[in-house]
Amino acid sequence: MDVDAIGDHAEKLKSLRIDEYEDDDNDDEEEEEAVTLGFVENPKNEWSLERQFFPSKAGGVPAWLDPVDIPSGRSSICDICGEPLQFLLQVYAPTKKESAFHRMLFVFMCRSMKCLLRDQHEQWKRHPEKPSRSVKVFRCQLPRFNPFYSSEPPEYDGNYKPSGIGATLCNWCGTWKGDKLCSSCRQVRYCSEKHQVMSWRSGHKIVCQQMKVSSPTGESNKIGATSLESHKVGSKNVWPEFEIIIEHESEYNTDIPEDNALSNSLISKNKIDDTMNSLMDRFQGDDDKKSWVDFQERIAKAPEQVLRYYRDTNAKPIWPVSSGRPSNADIPKCSYCGGPRCHEFQILPQLLYYFGVDNEADSLDWASIVVYACEASCEAGLPYKDEYAFVQLLSPSHNTIH
Repeated sequence: MDVDAIGDHAEKLKSLRIDEYEDDDNDDEEEEEAVTLGFVENPKNEWSLERQFFPSKAGGVPAWLDPVDIPSGRSSICDICGEPLQFLLQVYAPTKKESAFHRMLFVFMCRSMKCLLRDQHEQWKRHPEKPSRSVKVFRCQLPRFNPFYSSEPPEYDGNYKPSGIGATLCNWCGTWKGDKLCSSCRQVRYCSEKHQVMSWRSGHKIVCQQMKVSSPTGESNKIGATSLESHKVGSKNVWPEFEIIIEHESEYNTDIPEDNALSNSLISKNKIDDTMNSLMDRFQGDDDKKSWVDFQERIAKAPEQVLRYYRDTNAKPIWPVSSGRPSNADIPKCSYCGGPRCHEFQILPQLLYYFGVDNEADSLDWASIVVYACEASCEAGLPYKDEYAFVQLLSPSHNTIH
């Protein structure tokens, strides 16, 4: 596929395809050039983040790559509290393998900090048979010729539609399969009993009666259905939706006037500085403080970054806290091919501020989430394959469950 011939939009579509970097005698310089940074922007229009445009995005609802066989059952819930997981972000990261011409990684997590604290203990268990996690990652990939998308680049206008129709989704969260049908109107579907109850209390109780009047036979139809192609999410609890745009870190190695660097900022520089500096007080011990200073100095080159992409580079994640870093042995092998997993990308805590998460003691918080994916991008197994997220928390006090 000739990227240059596709145009600016298609370049962004393939923006996370890994470039080959020439050998360099200076390893540090090579590492700087190899890191790709992700930033969030408000969507340019209402259709640009739909699945047929293969978006990298944060918040809102997922743009499922395979729109039919999406994860379900235990995969869709927090293993600790049993609640449906919330969509965090997805990264479009195809490889040179034909079977991974389209490749997307999806990250979901529970909104409960209490669950994330328990998750910390679970992730340190060496390869448990049934891990209990509140953060889950799925990898989906498709060849160029597949049942869902044209083999040619999409046309970037609101009229371009994908092939076929996706699974019917939950009317409340717009994320997971709507396997449960409202027994009264038989027109609206939900992924779980909790979301059905929340929808009922939030207004479906009234709408349901109106639906029954308009469809007196009570037969199930798609008037109230939520599908991948057209949906109105009932929940107000989904995180704000942003497009993830990418830049190379090397572009930020030169000094940029402060006013220009943050002229289009979605949040103020003072808020970034106050937040980052206040975190220093949470760390105990010189090693942790040194790690935090090093982390902050690296992030300060582009303080609004929310994601760092590493796959097929010599770069390594930058850990905000020196204690609690995983070794290679701590990262489980691929569940499908048995091969090693590599660090693919890192999610930074700045994302929480774009999401408007309160800075309270019991609010969701992390120092870093590093996503590890099968190094071979294997093809075996389910359409959505489980990958691994290692979460590092900001405060040593978070290592203890209260």
